[in-house]
Amino acid sequence: MAPFRCRRDPCGFVCLILTYFSVFYADYVIIQYVLLPAFSGSVWCTLHGAVFNGILLLLLACHSKAVFSDPGMVPLPETAIDFSDLRSQSNRMNERGCEGWTVCSRCETYRPPRAHHCRVCQRCIRRMDHHCPWINNCVGELNQKYFIQFLFYTGMASLYSMALVVSAWVWRIRSEREGDGERDKEEEEASSKHLIVAHYIILLVESILFGVFVMVIFYDQLVSIVTDETPIEQMRNRLMKDRANNTFQTHIPHTRKPKLALLKEVFGRGSVLCWLLPLHTSPPSVGGVSYTALPDYDV
Repeated sequence: MAPFRCRRDPCGFVCLILTYFSVFYADYVIIQYVLLPAFSGSVWCTLHGAVFNGILLLLLACHSKAVFSDPGMVPLPETAIDFSDLRSQSNRMNERGCEGWTVCSRCETYRPPRAHHCRVCQRCIRRMDHHCPWINNCVGELNQKYFIQFLFYTGMASLYSMALVVSAWVWRIRSEREGDGERDKEEEEASSKHLIVAHYIILLVESILFGVFVMVIFYDQLVSIVTDETPIEQMRNRLMKDRANNTFQTHIPHTRKPKLALLKEVFGRGSVLCWLLPLHTSPPSVGGVSYTALPDYDV
């Protein structure tokens, strides 16, 4: 579990509250104003309700795992490390990039390859992707799987809710045109027809905004996995490539693994169906999690 100080972010707290409020509001509207009026007395009401709530349950489970899981924090040394002999070599160490250990001037400790410092968490994170306010945590080596699953189920819930709202709206319009809703008009006047339409519009806007937003991030996450480059590494490698072109040097990219192997490092080496569940998987064996605060340096 990530330390509490990693979540002392007002923006993160607001995003967490907004996330849970949006989920429960969508569930309330779907059940109260979509399924019960349009599919009441039908097996479709139970089926759609069970499937939609199952998606929301997985969404919340994945979100909770992403929030409270350790993203891959580099352990701090129990005693202070003397870096006086390395101050003069700081430029040389920084040039080693993601291929070797470096020294973090903020954490005052060694950090393993592909680790980066997060200013919000105030710690170095292994294979850090970015700090996400929606989970109030970093997305790193150990919780990227849960974050991607959260995006996937949020997109599914958005698409499903849009389909249900549109079908219920079509059913309501068709009932009014055919004159079959004479008995229901009094009930609609009591519950306010305008309020129902307002709930439909709000949920549609919410589903479209969140759906498009998470699908873009979902695609970006998959691209960063199969290319074996986090956004931070992509930016740095682009700068190094431009610098090499300006100075007529050759920039040699790191060797990439097969795409399936990269996906298994994030989602686990079990069945593909298990990739959809927020189950704990053993960390990757390469560049794994058994880092200590000290690399094999002769200091």
